[in-house]
Amino acid sequence: MLTLLLLLSMVPEPDVGHADKWLTSRADAGKVRQSERQVAVVIDDFGNGMDGTNEMMELPIHFTAAVMPFMPTTRQEAELLHKRGHEVIVHLPMEPVRGKPEWLGPGAITTNLSDKEIRKRVEAAINDVPHASGMNNHMGSKATADERVMRIVLSVVKEHGMFFLDSRTTYKTVVPKLAAELGVELLSNQVFLDDIYTMAHIARQVGVMSKHLESNPSCVVIGHVGPPGKKTAAVLKESIPRLKHQVSFVRLSEMLVSSAEKDIVPHS
Repeated sequence: MLTLLLLLSMVPEPDVGHADKWLTSRADAGKVRQSERQVAVVIDDFGNGMDGTNEMMELPIHFTAAVMPFMPTTRQEAELLHKRGHEVIVHLPMEPVRGKPEWLGPGAITTNLSDKEIRKRVEAAINDVPHASGMNNHMGSKATADERVMRIVLSVVKEHGMFFLDSRTTYKTVVPKLAAELGVELLSNQVFLDDIYTMAHIARQVGVMSKHLESNPSCVVIGHVGPPGKKTAAVLKESIPRLKHQVSFVRLSEMLVSSAEKDIVPHS
Protein backbone atom coordinates (compact mmCIF):
# COMPACT_ATOMS: atom_id res chain seq x y z
CA MET A 1 0.00 0.00 0.00
CA LEU A 2 1.31 3.41 -0.89
CA THR A 3 2.00 5.46 2.23
CA LEU A 4 1.46 9.22 2.22
CA LEU A 5 3.74 11.60 4.13
CA LEU A 6 1.57 14.67 4.54
CA LEU A 7 1.86 18.12 6.10
CA LEU A 8 -0.54 21.08 6.15
CA SER A 9 0.91 24.32 4.79
CA MET A 10 -0.16 27.80 3.69
CA VAL A 11 1.08 30.34 1.13
CA PRO A 12 0.92 34.14 1.24
CA GLU A 13 -2.04 35.99 -0.15
CA PRO A 14 -1.42 37.35 -3.66
CA ASP A 15 -1.08 41.09 -4.13
CA VAL A 16 -4.44 42.67 -4.93
CA GLY A 17 -3.19 46.22 -5.31
CA HIS A 18 -4.92 48.76 -7.57
CA ALA A 19 -8.37 47.33 -6.72
CA ASP A 20 -9.36 50.71 -5.27
CA LYS A 21 -9.44 52.14 -8.80
CA TRP A 22 -12.61 50.20 -9.50
CA LEU A 23 -14.14 49.63 -6.06
CA THR A 24 -16.06 52.34 -4.22
CA SER A 25 -16.62 50.83 -0.79
CA ARG A 26 -15.50 48.13 1.62
CA ALA A 27 -18.76 46.30 0.97
CA ASP A 28 -18.14 46.25 -2.77
CA ALA A 29 -14.57 45.08 -2.21
CA GLY A 30 -15.81 42.20 -0.07
CA LYS A 31 -18.32 41.14 -2.71
CA VAL A 32 -15.69 41.11 -5.43
CA ARG A 33 -13.25 39.11 -3.34
CA GLN A 34 -15.92 36.57 -2.47
CA SER A 35 -17.04 36.20 -6.07
CA GLU A 36 -13.43 35.61 -7.16
CA ARG A 37 -12.62 32.95 -4.56
CA GLN A 38 -11.40 29.77 -6.22
CA VAL A 39 -10.84 26.23 -5.04
CA ALA A 40 -8.79 23.72 -7.02
CA VAL A 41 -9.46 20.17 -5.86
CA VAL A 42 -6.58 17.81 -6.64
CA ILE A 43 -7.03 14.07 -6.22
CA ASP A 44 -3.78 12.10 -5.96
CA ASP A 45 -2.85 8.46 -6.59
CA PHE A 46 -4.90 7.59 -9.67
CA GLY A 47 -3.42 4.90 -11.90
CA ASN A 48 -3.67 1.79 -9.77
CA GLY A 49 -7.40 1.05 -9.59
CA MET A 50 -7.54 2.31 -6.01
CA ASP A 51 -10.62 2.49 -3.77
CA GLY A 52 -12.74 5.54 -4.47
CA THR A 53 -11.65 5.92 -8.10
CA ASN A 54 -15.17 5.60 -9.50
CA GLU A 55 -16.67 7.76 -6.76
CA MET A 56 -14.17 10.56 -7.44
CA MET A 57 -14.87 10.45 -11.16
CA GLU A 58 -18.55 11.06 -10.41
CA LEU A 59 -18.02 14.25 -8.37
CA PRO A 60 -20.17 17.16 -9.63
CA ILE A 61 -17.13 19.33 -10.44
CA HIS A 62 -14.16 19.22 -12.75
CA PHE A 63 -11.04 18.55 -10.68
CA THR A 64 -7.34 17.90 -11.29
CA ALA A 65 -6.33 14.24 -11.22
CA ALA A 66 -2.75 13.35 -10.31
CA VAL A 67 -2.03 10.04 -12.05
CA MET A 68 0.95 7.91 -11.07
CA PRO A 69 3.07 6.70 -14.00
CA PHE A 70 3.98 3.09 -14.78
CA MET A 71 1.04 1.59 -12.86
CA PRO A 72 -1.45 -1.05 -14.08
CA THR A 73 -4.25 1.40 -14.94
CA THR A 74 -2.22 4.58 -15.55
CA ARG A 75 -3.16 5.07 -19.20
CA GLN A 76 -6.71 3.75 -18.86
CA GLU A 77 -7.58 6.10 -16.00
CA ALA A 78 -5.81 9.10 -17.52
CA GLU A 79 -7.79 8.66 -20.74
CA LEU A 80 -11.09 8.28 -18.88
CA LEU A 81 -10.44 11.25 -16.61
CA HIS A 82 -9.59 13.42 -19.61
CA LYS A 83 -12.69 12.24 -21.45
CA ARG A 84 -14.85 13.27 -18.49
CA GLY A 85 -13.39 16.77 -18.46
CA HIS A 86 -11.00 16.45 -15.54
CA GLU A 87 -7.46 17.81 -15.77
CA VAL A 88 -4.64 15.26 -15.72
CA ILE A 89 -1.19 15.80 -14.20
CA VAL A 90 1.74 13.46 -13.54
CA HIS A 91 1.94 12.30 -9.92
CA LEU A 92 5.70 11.78 -9.83
CA PRO A 93 6.93 9.43 -7.08
CA MET A 94 9.79 11.08 -5.18
CA GLU A 95 11.96 10.05 -2.26
CA PRO A 96 10.67 10.81 1.27
CA VAL A 97 12.74 11.40 4.38
CA ARG A 98 11.25 8.26 5.92
CA GLY A 99 9.69 5.32 4.16
CA LYS A 100 10.38 2.16 2.23
CA PRO A 101 11.33 2.26 -1.48
CA GLU A 102 8.45 -0.07 -2.38
CA TRP A 103 5.97 2.53 -1.16
CA LEU A 104 6.98 4.80 -4.03
CA GLY A 105 6.21 2.59 -6.99
CA PRO A 106 8.28 2.24 -10.19
CA GLY A 107 10.35 5.01 -11.73
CA ALA A 108 10.77 6.99 -8.52
CA ILE A 109 13.08 9.99 -8.29
CA THR A 110 15.61 9.47 -5.52
CA THR A 111 18.50 11.64 -4.42
CA ASN A 112 21.16 9.00 -5.18
CA LEU A 113 20.39 9.02 -8.92
CA SER A 114 22.67 10.70 -11.45
CA ASP A 115 21.57 13.84 -13.27
CA LYS A 116 21.14 11.82 -16.45
CA GLU A 117 18.98 9.18 -14.77
CA ILE A 118 16.76 11.76 -13.09
CA ARG A 119 16.11 13.46 -16.41
CA LYS A 120 15.45 10.10 -18.07
CA ARG A 121 12.91 9.10 -15.41
CA VAL A 122 11.05 12.42 -15.47
CA GLU A 123 10.80 12.28 -19.27
CA ALA A 124 9.54 8.70 -19.11
CA ALA A 125 6.92 9.58 -16.50
CA ILE A 126 5.58 12.45 -18.60
CA ASN A 127 5.40 10.19 -21.65
CA ASP A 128 3.54 7.51 -19.67
CA VAL A 129 0.62 9.71 -18.55
CA PRO A 130 -1.60 10.78 -21.47
CA HIS A 131 -2.97 14.35 -21.55
CA ALA A 132 -0.83 15.55 -18.63
CA SER A 133 -0.59 19.35 -18.42
CA GLY A 134 1.40 19.53 -15.19
CA MET A 135 3.11 17.56 -12.45
CA ASN A 136 3.12 17.21 -8.68
CA ASN A 137 5.14 15.16 -6.22
CA HIS A 138 4.02 11.91 -4.65
CA MET A 139 5.65 11.87 -1.22
CA GLY A 140 9.03 13.54 -1.86
CA SER A 141 9.87 15.20 1.45
CA LYS A 142 13.57 14.46 0.83
CA ALA A 143 13.69 14.99 -2.94
CA THR A 144 11.82 18.30 -2.97
CA ALA A 145 14.34 19.70 -0.47
CA ASP A 146 17.27 18.81 -2.76
CA GLU A 147 18.29 21.62 -5.14
CA ARG A 148 20.19 19.39 -7.56
CA VAL A 149 17.29 17.00 -7.97
CA MET A 150 14.59 19.62 -8.27
CA ARG A 151 16.54 21.77 -10.70
CA ILE A 152 16.56 18.84 -13.12
CA VAL A 153 12.91 17.93 -12.51
CA LEU A 154 11.71 21.50 -12.99
CA SER A 155 13.89 22.00 -16.06
CA VAL A 156 12.18 19.06 -17.75
CA VAL A 157 8.78 20.35 -16.64
CA LYS A 158 9.52 23.69 -18.29
CA GLU A 159 10.79 22.07 -21.49
CA HIS A 160 7.42 20.33 -21.82
CA GLY A 161 5.47 23.54 -21.21
CA MET A 162 3.98 22.13 -18.03
CA PHE A 163 3.29 23.64 -14.59
CA PHE A 164 4.28 22.20 -11.22
CA LEU A 165 2.18 21.77 -8.10
CA ASP A 166 4.28 21.58 -4.94
CA SER A 167 2.39 19.16 -2.70
CA ARG A 168 4.28 20.66 0.24
CA THR A 169 5.24 17.46 2.01
CA THR A 170 8.09 19.35 3.71
CA TYR A 171 8.58 22.90 4.93
CA LYS A 172 12.16 22.62 3.58
CA THR A 173 10.96 22.56 -0.03
CA VAL A 174 13.20 24.34 -2.55
CA VAL A 175 10.56 24.23 -5.27
CA PRO A 176 9.33 27.86 -4.97
CA LYS A 177 12.88 29.23 -5.17
CA LEU A 178 13.86 27.12 -8.18
CA ALA A 179 10.55 27.57 -10.01
CA ALA A 180 11.00 31.35 -9.81
CA GLU A 181 14.59 31.06 -11.01
CA LEU A 182 13.71 28.78 -13.93
CA GLY A 183 10.44 30.45 -14.89
CA VAL A 184 8.24 27.44 -14.17
CA GLU A 185 4.56 28.13 -13.42
CA LEU A 186 3.97 27.03 -9.84
CA LEU A 187 1.10 26.36 -7.49
CA SER A 188 1.34 25.11 -3.90
CA ASN A 189 -0.92 22.92 -1.81
CA GLN A 190 -2.63 24.61 1.11
CA VAL A 191 -4.71 21.82 2.67
CA PHE A 192 -4.48 18.03 2.76
CA LEU A 193 -8.05 16.78 3.13
CA ASP A 194 -7.43 13.21 4.23
CA ASP A 195 -4.13 12.88 6.07
CA ILE A 196 -6.27 11.13 8.70
CA TYR A 197 -8.66 8.55 7.28
CA THR A 198 -11.93 9.51 8.95
CA MET A 199 -14.92 11.38 7.58
CA ALA A 200 -14.96 13.64 10.63
CA HIS A 201 -11.38 14.75 9.98
CA ILE A 202 -11.97 15.22 6.25
CA ALA A 203 -15.01 17.39 7.03
CA ARG A 204 -12.88 19.44 9.44
CA GLN A 205 -10.30 19.94 6.70
CA VAL A 206 -13.02 21.31 4.43
CA GLY A 207 -13.58 23.79 7.25
CA VAL A 208 -9.84 24.62 7.24
CA MET A 209 -10.16 25.34 3.53
CA SER A 210 -13.11 27.66 4.15
CA LYS A 211 -11.17 29.47 6.87
CA HIS A 212 -8.22 29.94 4.51
CA LEU A 213 -10.54 31.52 1.95
CA GLU A 214 -11.67 34.16 4.43
CA SER A 215 -8.37 35.96 3.89
CA ASN A 216 -7.12 34.48 0.61
CA PRO A 217 -8.64 34.51 -2.88
CA SER A 218 -7.82 30.89 -3.66
CA CYS A 219 -7.05 27.53 -2.12
CA VAL A 220 -5.51 24.31 -3.46
CA VAL A 221 -6.65 21.19 -1.61
CA ILE A 222 -5.38 17.64 -2.06
CA GLY A 223 -7.32 14.44 -1.44
CA HIS A 224 -6.61 10.85 -2.42
CA VAL A 225 -8.01 7.70 -3.88
CA GLY A 226 -6.88 4.63 -1.98
CA PRO A 227 -7.45 4.02 1.74
CA PRO A 228 -9.41 7.26 2.34
CA GLY A 229 -10.80 7.47 -1.20
CA LYS A 230 -14.47 6.61 -0.68
CA LYS A 231 -14.68 8.71 2.48
CA THR A 232 -13.06 11.73 0.85
CA ALA A 233 -15.35 11.40 -2.16
CA ALA A 234 -18.41 11.19 0.11
CA VAL A 235 -17.47 14.33 2.07
CA LEU A 236 -16.75 16.25 -1.12
CA LYS A 237 -20.00 15.10 -2.72
CA GLU A 238 -21.93 16.39 0.30
CA SER A 239 -19.96 19.64 0.61
CA ILE A 240 -19.70 20.80 -2.99
CA PRO A 241 -23.33 21.90 -3.56
CA ARG A 242 -23.17 24.16 -0.50
CA LEU A 243 -19.71 25.49 -1.31
CA LYS A 244 -20.67 26.32 -4.89
CA HIS A 245 -22.64 29.27 -3.53
CA GLN A 246 -19.44 30.71 -2.05
CA VAL A 247 -16.57 29.70 -4.35
CA SER A 248 -15.77 28.63 -7.89
CA PHE A 249 -14.30 25.16 -8.36
CA VAL A 250 -11.56 25.23 -10.99
CA ARG A 251 -8.82 23.08 -12.42
CA LEU A 252 -5.25 24.00 -11.51
CA SER A 253 -4.55 25.40 -14.98
CA GLU A 254 -7.59 27.67 -14.66
CA MET A 255 -6.20 29.01 -11.40
CA LEU A 256 -2.92 29.78 -13.14
CA VAL A 257 -4.72 31.67 -15.90
CA SER A 258 -6.78 33.61 -13.37
CA SER A 259 -3.65 34.56 -11.41
CA ALA A 260 -1.93 35.76 -14.57
CA GLU A 261 -4.92 37.91 -15.50
CA LYS A 262 -4.94 39.54 -12.06
CA ASP A 263 -1.30 40.52 -12.50
CA ILE A 264 -2.21 42.64 -15.54
CA VAL A 265 -2.80 46.24 -14.46
CA PRO A 266 -5.07 48.17 -16.88
CA HIS A 267 -3.99 51.61 -18.07
CA SER A 268 -5.65 54.39 -16.06
